[in-house]
Amino acid sequence: MSTDSLFPVTVYGSSISYFTGKLENYFRIKGIPYRFQALTERQHSRLVRDNTGSTQMPALQLADGRWMTDTTPVIQWFESAYPAPAVIPVDPLQRFFSLLLEDYADEWLWRPAMHYRWYYDEGARFASCHLAHELAADVPAPAAVKRWAITRRQRRGYTAGDGIVPDQVPGVEAIYRRMLEQLEAIFRKRPFLLGERPSLADIGFSGPIFRHFGLDPIPAEIMRQQAPAVFEWAARLWNARLQDCPGAALQGIPGDWGPILDEVGSHYLPYLCANVDAVASGQKRFDVEVGGVRYKGARWSKYRVWCLQQLRGHFEALDADDQHTAEALLRQHGCWEPLWRQRQLPIEPGLCGRLPFHADAKMIDVYQ
Repeated sequence: MSTDSLFPVTVYGSSISYFTGKLENYFRIKGIPYRFQALTERQHSRLVRDNTGSTQMPALQLADGRWMTDTTPVIQWFESAYPAPAVIPVDPLQRFFSLLLEDYADEWLWRPAMHYRWYYDEGARFASCHLAHELAADVPAPAAVKRWAITRRQRRGYTAGDGIVPDQVPGVEAIYRRMLEQLEAIFRKRPFLLGERPSLADIGFSGPIFRHFGLDPIPAEIMRQQAPAVFEWAARLWNARLQDCPGAALQGIPGDWGPILDEVGSHYLPYLCANVDAVASGQKRFDVEVGGVRYKGARWSKYRVWCLQQLRGHFEALDADDQHTAEALLRQHGCWEPLWRQRQLPIEPGLCGRLPFHADAKMIDVYQ
């Protein structure tokens, strides 16, 4: 495919946004030319909603006028349209487990990332001030009012409003600290998750780390003190270009991914199963305990049912020998049973079928 009709890409988002940072990391690593445009509340939100079906960020517009949304299918589309140099591993097992880690980073680490940003006054003050000047710049209201409204909205939607009750805060924050331990052990030995070259797995973790944990005051200080190799990796990834990374990837699935896969099996996949039950029963709010943490009044997500369906599809795309190897590893880390616990998923016909060019299910609202 000719790149003349695609580039440069315009990325609409925020300079402190989780998923905008993830997509920018991908474009930079890949060498795809883009320009950033703040997704202001009044000037661009309607434009994005009318063209993608959602105001979620980031949204992007190709040079030929087409609009796109949702970073995971966007990256997969670009990998197909613009295959070299490849970010998604060619090796089928590495591809599957990289997609699994990307999904985990997107949909589960989102929870502690939003918690640290909005639960504590220090983080909320930083983020609300930035967003009031960046995304709400064209809203005719005093800055203090805009900061108050943004903070209130986020807390009601993504911390207490998404099931994190006060006595469970230590458990949610422990997710972050375990992640730092897991990644610190890896990045003290090698520059990227799969060796000498960045891959989709690195890009997935860049979402929570680059623009949330590594930027917000409280988790950033924890990272600097307890996981400096992770802090260094975030900068290295931002500065990396695949064309300048001659080193090879490791063979197979690294053994030090094991603790991360344990986390996927004990926390994320059971949460997806509880969300499936809620969607199937029509409960827009549900209570669940996973990994020893109790979430009360968490919000259902039809999109996350689709995510589970996609993970199953990625597994089923493996050939028989690779399925056998993947199943053994998934069983070893407690991922196999929750991956298939509900055989029938409550997926509406056509749900998310138009991605990345149109969103049929609500994912992430404007502010992050």
